[in-house]
Amino acid sequence: MRDQPECVTAVVGYNFARPGNRFWPTLFASGFTPRLFLPEEQQELLPLGYGITNVVARATVAAADLSKTELRQGGAQLVAKVQTYNPQVLALLGISVFETAFGRKGSGVGLQELQLGDTQIWVLPNPSGLNAHFPPRRLVEVYRELRAFVG
Repeated sequence: MRDQPECVTAVVGYNFARPGNRFWPTLFASGFTPRLFLPEEQQELLPLGYGITNVVARATVAAADLSKTELRQGGAQLVAKVQTYNPQVLALLGISVFETAFGRKGSGVGLQELQLGDTQIWVLPNPSGLNAHFPPRRLVEVYRELRAFVG
């Protein structure tokens, strides 16, 4: 097995499970979690009021590995989940994923104009190390903005 993010996540069954992934440290540093969670503790987010889901239910190295059709179908399925659970905010990781899944070219990071019912949409940078535009310190800043928004 090659050491690729999709392989680690698919094998262990936890989100952001690859050693060195910046998701869990970023959640902690930005104030979402009281301590650094391990990927196998992802269910501990629920009592804090947070959940994790996927736009597309298959692991990939990068968003570019997903087809536009997969992302659009995933966006429609995500709308159905939002209608069922009615969260205050839906945070999506990755600008290109959001733009393709919801047909919103030219979007950026942060609060979006698009709402799903009463649910606000917030786009966050993907915490993958492949995302060189957002080094760890900048990731934390952007995630803190969302944390302040949700209170």
